[in-house]
Amino acid sequence: MARTKLITLDSLSLQEFQEDAELIPLMTPEDEDAMDKEEVPESLPILPLRNTVLFPGVVIPITAGRDKSIQLINETNRGNKIIGVVSQKEEVQEDPQLQDLNTVGTVARILRVLKMPDGNTTVVIQGQKRFEISQLTTTEPYLTATVNPVPEARPSADNEEFQAIIESIKEMALEIIKDSPNIPSEASFAIKNIESNSFLINFVSSNLNISVEDKQKLLEINDLKERALAILKHMNVELQRLNLRQDIQSKVESDINQQQREYFLQQQMKTIQEELGGNAHQVEIQELRDKAKTKDWQEEVAEHFEKEISKLERMNPQVAEYGIQRNYLDLILELPWNEISQDQFDLKRARKILDRDHYGLDDVKDRIVEYLAVLKLRQDMKSPILCLYGPPGVGKTSLGKSIAEALGREYVRMSLGGLRDEAEIRGHRKTYIGAMPGRIVQNIKKAGKSNPVFVLDEIDKLSVGSQGDPSSAMLEVLDPEQNMEFHDNFLELGYDLSKVLFIATCNSLSTIQPALRDRMEIIEVSGYTIEEKVEIAKQHLLPKQLEEHGLKSDHLKIGKRQLERIVEGYTRESGVRTLEKQIAKMVRYAAMKIAMEEKYETKVTEEIIIQVLGAPKLERDRYENHDVAGVVTGLAWTRVGGDILYIESALSKGKGQLTMTGNLGKVMKESATIALEYIKSNADLFGIDPVLFEKYNVHIHVPEGATPKDGPSAGITMLTSLVSLFTQRRVRRNLAMTGEITLRGKVLPVGGIKEKILAAKRARIKEIILCEENKRDIDEIKPRYLKGLTFHYVREMNEVLEVALLKNKVSKAKVL
Repeated sequence: MARTKLITLDSLSLQEFQEDAELIPLMTPEDEDAMDKEEVPESLPILPLRNTVLFPGVVIPITAGRDKSIQLINETNRGNKIIGVVSQKEEVQEDPQLQDLNTVGTVARILRVLKMPDGNTTVVIQGQKRFEISQLTTTEPYLTATVNPVPEARPSADNEEFQAIIESIKEMALEIIKDSPNIPSEASFAIKNIESNSFLINFVSSNLNISVEDKQKLLEINDLKERALAILKHMNVELQRLNLRQDIQSKVESDINQQQREYFLQQQMKTIQEELGGNAHQVEIQELRDKAKTKDWQEEVAEHFEKEISKLERMNPQVAEYGIQRNYLDLILELPWNEISQDQFDLKRARKILDRDHYGLDDVKDRIVEYLAVLKLRQDMKSPILCLYGPPGVGKTSLGKSIAEALGREYVRMSLGGLRDEAEIRGHRKTYIGAMPGRIVQNIKKAGKSNPVFVLDEIDKLSVGSQGDPSSAMLEVLDPEQNMEFHDNFLELGYDLSKVLFIATCNSLSTIQPALRDRMEIIEVSGYTIEEKVEIAKQHLLPKQLEEHGLKSDHLKIGKRQLERIVEGYTRESGVRTLEKQIAKMVRYAAMKIAMEEKYETKVTEEIIIQVLGAPKLERDRYENHDVAGVVTGLAWTRVGGDILYIESALSKGKGQLTMTGNLGKVMKESATIALEYIKSNADLFGIDPVLFEKYNVHIHVPEGATPKDGPSAGITMLTSLVSLFTQRRVRRNLAMTGEITLRGKVLPVGGIKEKILAAKRARIKEIILCEENKRDIDEIKPRYLKGLTFHYVREMNEVLEVALLKNKVSKAKVL
């Protein structure tokens, strides 16, 4: 029997053997006949294999790591060296039982046992005959089973079809060995020298690149011819896979070669062009020039562009300045020079759009319609700079979108809150690293037209930083006489902003630079009355929230009375932001009920409002009638609208000191001091005993001490409170007042009258005392806001006290 070193189609098997491994015989027909005559023992120790299948006649190395397997090998190697080998169904099974094993296996003879350096045991075994497990007899210390031999049907030697299949297997195996980089070329020598047909089939089956499950199926085929045909199918698939991989590799190598070839050609072309005096980016320059021909710009801009693009032509594309210059030219080309959108002069349509989106705000709507009317007649007019001034949540910012739609213009918005760098307005010089144009020019580019509606949000919140004063930079933007040539540091060209309709918004005028405020047309957007809030909630807020939460109008219905209840009990503002949040909470309640498929009342009642929103939180802001002398209701202005406040005074034995509490500002403290001094100097006029000023201390308190308060408008309120205290005359019910006082007892006008009137209506106040000069402010307020109010106009404090104080005195017990 010829002897040669084992050569397999599995490269991993080759690595398992050391260079000094024993030579393993290849099967001959005589060896095969001798093996067939050997009897299969009735009981065999069973060695489970994780990741391979042993075929008859094939020699393979097995690494044993499990304790049971090592014990089985050691004991059998000392005996007859015959074991049964079967493959596991699941590779991860550590302690396989009968149900975890394939029933058909191979009788194997142990040829050699090697102790490896890593502690594992490697055993070289050779398959003998196939068997089928009949019954598992023991599981400890290793598996043993009774087995039955499985005969194998072999075609006769003169079967031409079978011989043709064998030849095909050899040819295909040699081709696979030739094309596969993982199989050593020596394997072809083994294939050529195999004389036994059955051993060839088993040898190839053992080394096919297929799964353990597929190899087990081959082992279980009893007919050798059928097994040979199944092997041919697997080999054909493997050959096709190898051919496909070769095609892919060839294509990838071809693509890489093509890319390298193109790169070298480009470098050569670049070198040739440079030798001839040309530039590689000439095509790019020409594209910029072609794009410039489509622009409708002034001759000055065209000359500047040509100068800058000529500079780009002379630059080396590798230098950093090239990218800056290219970005600069792109900005010039992308800006909408003289590209304007046509205004729509349908004034009735514009008014409908404004009325649709915003309830009230008649002054603003009238001003926009006036602007459209003049523009329609003149066809050319410098856009005015409008500034919408008012508390938060009254619709100042959203009004810009409605104006843009009414005019048919593009809409852009720029938030100025916290802006402290002048370069954000004017841009950086393009010589700086990371230079960019200012946000004015950037937004104009974004709009795509040179006449958009441009909303400058929160202009009162511009800050002054170390990089300059942005509010001063805004002077050129918002001056109709200067913005025809607005200069951006990055652009280095004058850009016409006169066609832009700028709309600024602010909450306070006091923080706006006077020069900047002078350039804008101030339009006051005051707070809403309760009735207006109810209408806004009904027409806008409720439908909006229903849509945002995926509900329909019939899923939740809130009546006017219930909306009024929400406004009065859960909001304290001039705008409607808090009101929208409360309505959103009601809508979420309905959405939750629908999602949980629970029944609920679609028509909201006051009980449901309390259930969802909780108990009313702002009932305390209503007017409270006081039967105690020294308590007076005043009216105040805040950034969130008007409000009412109470002035309380009390006497205590002392030496005539005046103390004030309630987080009062300097101006408010001065008003209290003026009021007390005026009373002391006119004590006889009020019927007050001057001795009281020396024996009693006066304490003035303004409740809600956590809220800062300042301003002169509480002057007459403080004086009325002190006179009421000293004379023990109570103040008239449902009465409030506002006004500044002088040391001579004169009453001066104050601001924020509309907001204060709205606060008085919310508090259910019936009578209001104002300076006579404030009558002009009342005349500007629409009559529907004044319904239910009585106004007393005064010039001096005597008139205030005459209206405010009752004739009868309260009992001494109530005061002290």
